[in-house]
Amino acid sequence: MNFERPRQRLAALPGIWRDLTPRTQWVLAALFILIVAALVWYARSVENGATRFKTEAVTRGDIEQTVTALGSLQPKDYVDVGAQASGELKIVHVQIGDHVNKGDLLAEIDPTVYESTVAADKAKVRDLEAQIKRQEAQLALSSIQNRRNQGLLKINAISKDAADTSAATVKQDQASLDSLKAQLDQANSTLQGDEANLSYTKIYAPMSGTVTSQTTLQGQTLNNRQTAPTILQIADLSTMTVKAQVAEADVGKLKVGMPVYFTTLGMPDRKWRSTVRQILPTPETVNDVILYNALIDVANADHALMTSMTAQVFFLLGEAKNVPIVPVAALRPAKSGEAGAYRVMVMDGGRPTPRDVKIGLMNRITAEVVSGLEEGDIVVTGTESATGAKKASSGGGGRTPTL
Repeated sequence: MNFERPRQRLAALPGIWRDLTPRTQWVLAALFILIVAALVWYARSVENGATRFKTEAVTRGDIEQTVTALGSLQPKDYVDVGAQASGELKIVHVQIGDHVNKGDLLAEIDPTVYESTVAADKAKVRDLEAQIKRQEAQLALSSIQNRRNQGLLKINAISKDAADTSAATVKQDQASLDSLKAQLDQANSTLQGDEANLSYTKIYAPMSGTVTSQTTLQGQTLNNRQTAPTILQIADLSTMTVKAQVAEADVGKLKVGMPVYFTTLGMPDRKWRSTVRQILPTPETVNDVILYNALIDVANADHALMTSMTAQVFFLLGEAKNVPIVPVAALRPAKSGEAGAYRVMVMDGGRPTPRDVKIGLMNRITAEVVSGLEEGDIVVTGTESATGAKKASSGGGGRTPTL
């Protein structure tokens, strides 16, 4: 290769070039030629189509626009069964997983102390009843004596003091009888309370359902002085509730009654569909993130859904069936700025041509075409080099041809 002409051109440069050695001048001339040759090769490779477009066809399909959230499953109806009596948990008649009906005997607390208290109360009631009978007899006697004395007083057979004394005796006996009756009422009330406490030593199911947990074991001592101790939990597993935590930015899009579906980690291919029952107004703060709870009830006839399962929840903002759809990577906002207005590059005769389109529903992957494109149209979603190294579409920071 003849390096003389490039060398002569470089030699025409003023200043430092003249101070270089001939060997250095030859090396710089060779580098200049290599750079020029590389630029010429790149220009020709572009002209020959070495850089080409990534494209996809407009197809027909279904599209959903959703808000997603994570949630957990709990029974809709459940009750924590506690103990209203203190003492040793003598026997538990059920186990976790057992189905029980309302009114079934679940557990028993040692009743010895309560039985002795009830026995003492009954003895007290019988004693008061006997005292009342005796006082009633005393009152009857004093009343007879008083009537006789009042008759004798009329004929001056006795003194007025004796007649007054007999009248006062009747009143005293009546007062004593009233006092005993009051004591009997109090004793009966105490007896009823202690009998109720005795009945609390037998714990019955307040609802039908499945025993889902047991927090107190047989033989443990229960103390209800401060709080009612929980023995077990019964839940109706035929209806479950998803408690979904929705981000603050998305909760405004949700409404009570809107359609929703969810999947679980163990059964990702199965969808459970329902509607939103309630959106709780008070948020929770998790790692400085504001989250609102949405409640979704779902039938669970086969008991496939279990307590504390994790659910991936999808709130349906909109859906369309069998409509033209285009990849989101092909879309660029239109200069008009109108809602739903975008521009795409459509391949026409091997060249990308800009076209304005109207877009409806959109998710992170695809968008519904309202107008501007037909099924089968080829749109540009990005570029890739001749070596096969793909440039990312708009979603990954790459570029499509300028629209």
